[in-house]
Amino acid sequence: MRLVWISIFTMVLIWSGIAPKDFMTWCLEVFPAVIGASVLWFTRERFPLTSLVYVLILIHCVILMVGGHYTYAEVPVGDWLRDAFDGTRNNYDKLGHFAQGFIPAMIARELVIRLQVFNSARWRDFFIVCFCLGFSAFYELIEWWVALLSDEAADSFLGTQGYIWDTQSDMGMALLGTIIALAVLSKFHDRQMRERGFV
Repeated sequence: MRLVWISIFTMVLIWSGIAPKDFMTWCLEVFPAVIGASVLWFTRERFPLTSLVYVLILIHCVILMVGGHYTYAEVPVGDWLRDAFDGTRNNYDKLGHFAQGFIPAMIARELVIRLQVFNSARWRDFFIVCFCLGFSAFYELIEWWVALLSDEAADSFLGTQGYIWDTQSDMGMALLGTIIALAVLSKFHDRQMRERGFV
């Protein structure tokens, strides 16, 4: 599985870096994926993760790299969905923010369970929701700081497309992703951790 993961990540990364729409936006969007992949590489022996979490992280990296290549407001599949449903904006960024809750929720879940941070499943899930919301809010602050520092990259990186509630809806999508991940994947995740002897 490791070779497949590395191959897919590398191929999408190379593709995304070939003539991206806006190079600064590409750097900003792809940087978290590269950092994440580096952390996984250096922790692969000392703290391996379940295959579920590895696959989810790869999916998130692909979402970031595709968004970085086109800019989130101009990903073709988002344009197609906008036109097919008579929408007013490209909503690919909402997929990215949904994933920003869905995938970190499962990463955080694996870490807090394996490190035995909580004795109560309710407190654990409450923490995960708070963590993912905090992470989403911090990302919105980063977008704001980038907009203040760089007029050129601001529009492409923010991707608001004139929607005044973009920041709030981004955090709402992350919250929704977190709740759905915990509701849908927890039992399967528990089974994988038991099979690997992590718990």
